Amino acid sequence: MGLEPGILAGFLVIFLAVLLGPFKVKIIEENLEVFLFLCGVATMTISGFVDLPNTETGWRPEIIKEALTSPLNSLHIAGIPIGIFQVVLIVGLIIYKWHEPIQKAIGKIASALSVKILAFILIVILGLFSSVMSAILASIILVEVVNAMPLSRKSKIDLTIIACFSIGLGAALTPLGEPLSTIAISKLSGAPYHAGFNFLMHMLGIYIVPGIFVYGLFGMFVLGKAGVNDPGMKAEEYNETVKDVVMRAVKVYLFIMALTLLGDGFKPIIFEYFAQIPPSILYWVNMVSAILDNATLAAAQIGPTLSEAQIKGILMGLLIAGGMLIPGNIPNIISAGKLGITSKEWARLGVPVGLVSMAIYFVIIFVL
Repeated sequence: MGLEPGILAGFLVIFLAVLLGPFKVKIIEENLEVFLFLCGVATMTISGFVDLPNTETGWRPEIIKEALTSPLNSLHIAGIPIGIFQVVLIVGLIIYKWHEPIQKAIGKIASALSVKILAFILIVILGLFSSVMSAILASIILVEVVNAMPLSRKSKIDLTIIACFSIGLGAALTPLGEPLSTIAISKLSGAPYHAGFNFLMHMLGIYIVPGIFVYGLFGMFVLGKAGVNDPGMKAEEYNETVKDVVMRAVKVYLFIMALTLLGDGFKPIIFEYFAQIPPSILYWVNMVSAILDNATLAAAQIGPTLSEAQIKGILMGLLIAGGMLIPGNIPNIISAGKLGITSKEWARLGVPVGLVSMAIYFVIIFVL
């Protein structure tokens, strides 16, 4: 059937603005959360002019409620809603109150181990356990450890980006890790898969666990190279205020709300066109998860009629591409906000690492 040309053009303009705006316009980079929110509002408005069978689009009470509440209850552990906003705010206040002993403890660990060994341990441990502690908490631990390590800004950014790839992969192994895995389990809970708690661990573990260790080794290599030329290798002093902690949590709230609106607003494109794409091509098309909510993409693409190979390809494509740019994953958003990483700084390493990872996994999943 297809969408009307005018509507399709509107979606394309917004997509390009979200993709390129933060790199080309400084005011957008400095106010990324507000910009993405406005793009989400525009996308939702355009989608309201689309009529898809069996699919609700445009502004409606349930999506407004979801956008307002998703930052507050993005995960459920033992039936208790745990939101990104609360975790970022509470942990931020804890660190503000006890930052000196926390920083000293991390400093002692960094002194006892070499920086490269500590980087490897950090990337691997957080990647492996993010599926249990959640990607939210793993990323908060990451930025606090990185901030206390004796590294230059460039090295800290590189380490953070690689660790976020690891956390993003590892979090998908259980429904506790991130919304994408929760949705995937829900969509596959019936016949023929009858997906349970360990379903994704059994299906994707053989790809994800070795990948986490490879990212750990790569992190050691990157820091080894960066440390040779980067001057001023010292830990940064903590200079945050309570206002800084609160505002960071508010920005994360707005960021998640914006991604919720963008994901739902782009549903006409996802449902109308993505479902027709062969899995091997869809794997690459899913690189759009670098700027869109991968949970929405997973909800649109995953279903019990797919083969196991198709499910693997779709999920791995979404997970890897999510590390390429800041909006692509929860750990990226939290880490970039805490460490002040710009879109250009993230893309400098995130895009090439993501593309190489995508190519390697493509060969493993679809060729071998």
